[in-house]
Amino acid sequence: MNRTLTLLAAGLTALMISTPAIAQSSDTKLEAPAPRPAYQPRPDVSQFVLKTYYLSNISQQNDANEILIALRNTLEPWVKMYLVASENAIVLSAPADQQAVAQKVIADLDRPRKAYRLIFTLADSDGGKRVGVQHFSIVVVASQRAMLKQGSKIPVITGTFGKENDSQQTQFQYLDVGMNFDATLESTPGGLYLKSKVEQSSLADEHMSGPLAPEPIVRQTSLEGTSAITPGKPITLGSVDVPGTTRHVDIEVVAEPVS
Repeated sequence: MNRTLTLLAAGLTALMISTPAIAQSSDTKLEAPAPRPAYQPRPDVSQFVLKTYYLSNISQQNDANEILIALRNTLEPWVKMYLVASENAIVLSAPADQQAVAQKVIADLDRPRKAYRLIFTLADSDGGKRVGVQHFSIVVVASQRAMLKQGSKIPVITGTFGKENDSQQTQFQYLDVGMNFDATLESTPGGLYLKSKVEQSSLADEHMSGPLAPEPIVRQTSLEGTSAITPGKPITLGSVDVPGTTRHVDIEVVAEPVS
């Protein structure tokens, strides 16, 4: 009995020695994740260089702010930078390698923007026959807004102050009557997109009765929307039938590059 137990123990010992551990026989090896790249250590202040970058193609402070945000997200956090809005300039204090990165970012973003001449055409037809054409032209820089107004200002009484007739004062508000164009042109890799608003207003022949008898009646037509346009190719923004008449007005626009 003792001999049997001895042989059994010897067999188990041999089996344990000849059989590798389960963890060692596995083909899957767990590796620690690679450490995230850390920011460069802040260099000595003596290595810092102070430079001023003037933005030559920026006309709005919002555009300059966007370039400043791009620099802050690209450069090391210890880089010092300031926007001088009155001079359209960015002051940057950093080592030479960070200055090189900043110079490239500014060169890529501070680019001249194309300008286009927008020609709005209002074609007036009566009974299918063209009876009049009006052209309105404005120059728009890409990503900027332009407005054009043509017409008259009509005074409207909005209030009267004072108890006695000699000391009473009348307050007026002026209404723009005529044509009003509001356009913003966006240039994208996919083409040009025009966000426009065209308003036409005029005084009506009829007048109000009662307490509002002196007040004028203003008729207004408004067209607003966003359209994809191709330079040199006119598109129709909309058409309007004049109520009570057989007249019909087509509103067209064409964008021409300004050299």
